[in-house]
Amino acid sequence: MSIFHKIKNKPTQFLVSTITIITTSLICYLISDYIGYKTIALVLLLVVSLLAIILDVIPVLLAAVLSALIWDYFFIPPHFTLHVDKTEDALMLIMYFIIALVNGVLTTKIRKIEKITQLKEEKLNSIKLYNTLFNSISHELRTPISTIYGSTDNLLNNQKNLSEENKINLITEIHKASERLNRLVGNLLNISRLETGHISVKKDWCNVNELIPYVINSLEQELKNHNIKILIDEQFPLVKLDYGLMEQVISNIVYNASIYTVENTIITVDIKLVNNNLTIIISDNGSGISDDEIEKIFDKFYRIKATSANGTGLGLSIAKGFIEAHNGKIKAFNNELKGLSFEIKIPLATNEIMNLNSI
Repeated sequence: MSIFHKIKNKPTQFLVSTITIITTSLICYLISDYIGYKTIALVLLLVVSLLAIILDVIPVLLAAVLSALIWDYFFIPPHFTLHVDKTEDALMLIMYFIIALVNGVLTTKIRKIEKITQLKEEKLNSIKLYNTLFNSISHELRTPISTIYGSTDNLLNNQKNLSEENKINLITEIHKASERLNRLVGNLLNISRLETGHISVKKDWCNVNELIPYVINSLEQELKNHNIKILIDEQFPLVKLDYGLMEQVISNIVYNASIYTVENTIITVDIKLVNNNLTIIISDNGSGISDDEIEKIFDKFYRIKATSANGTGLGLSIAKGFIEAHNGKIKAFNNELKGLSFEIKIPLATNEIMNLNSI
């Protein structure tokens, strides 16, 4: 937590205000032989200004008044009295008191204005996010729901006129539409978890030789017209990962590759150890994307411009969030095959590295 984070408890604010001024004054008193009382006034003014950043106006005014009295009593000649002999010192004391008060009041007001502005910006961003989310998922919801409604209507009302083959086709369409709905709901739940910070990484020993094939098999329908290559040593040892999160990461990236590339595209999943990091590179030999879109594809709701593929633009954003929850990094780049590659790097614990080095 930042030292300038606003303190909300009122008694604590008054305590912080008093202790800070007294402590600063004590330090100044100990070195008063080396710095003049005019310099000490600047130091106390600085402290009052810093307090104005984290405290409400009343505790700040207390600090201003207390600092002026202490400066007068301990530092302005004659010492240990509130009496001021010189007119110049009296004017300085008055000016100090006014500047300290005005500075404290203005700083707290500026902070309030900034807070109001920030709340307005957050509200506008929330409205923008809501509109984007609504526009993004409205079509994604409508299509599978229409498919399910139409197929079930046919099954209910035309059973006698439908062949077994037609029935199987309709049931298949319902299943595909249900999977699409399930993926959409899952992505919405995951992005909500990321937004609220409710991501809890539960690492356990994971066999990537089982994880990758499992993900590929779960996307069998989407990948039926693509060629999949898995490059991983059969003796690759166990590594500590959150199986559920990494399953979602791999699934989202491979799914994206399947919908944004043409039939017969080769999708490669390559897993290896590089500089004590578990490195996963998912590549395709499709058409890639423009350089100005490379950094944007991890933004929420961003969809590649030159495409007609459906999607909410959440999959890669979720993948990035889950990788970062593992203290890892993910980047995208156009590869030598003119397709798109995603490189994931997750740091490994010492005992994992020793196991990997023994391969």
